[in-house]
Amino acid sequence: EDKLFVPISSLNKIERYISEPGVVPDIFRLGRRGFRKRREKIKKEIEKFAGELLEIQAKRATNIGYSFTKDTIWQEEFEEGFPYNETKDQLKAIIDVKEDMESASVMDRIVCGDVGYGKTEVAMRAAFKAVMDGKQVVILAPTTVLATQHFGRFKERFQNFPLELELLS
Repeated sequence: EDKLFVPISSLNKIERYISEPGVVPDIFRLGRRGFRKRREKIKKEIEKFAGELLEIQAKRATNIGYSFTKDTIWQEEFEEGFPYNETKDQLKAIIDVKEDMESASVMDRIVCGDVGYGKTEVAMRAAFKAVMDGKQVVILAPTTVLATQHFGRFKERFQNFPLELELLS
């Protein structure tokens, strides 16, 4: 008999609950003791998790990372080989990643975006920069198909440079 009023603008947040077959979920009436206890328990777990994240981040902030050198002539040649015009967001991501790599701080960045928005090129430029500093680079992909596609793309873009690329799947 409980009612929870949800604004129309938040209807997309409501979804059907599906549990494993044979498992009956605990159901608490809104505002009752069981509901409040469960909410308090979850709140404490979230606060504990947030504290752990803050502690991890504080430790990371005190670590000193590897500072990559500024771009080389080969880096510029490699980047000129990109057959498309970079988007404003893609250029910003490239600049931000390079600045992170050149700083002494441990890098802590995720580049994300929809399919076709240039994340692979950002990764290629970062990989090239790392290799120019004598580092090995591994690109991880969630599927064999994507790994093969990236390998082909990397091989094509890196073909004019004395680098060794391999695919492991």
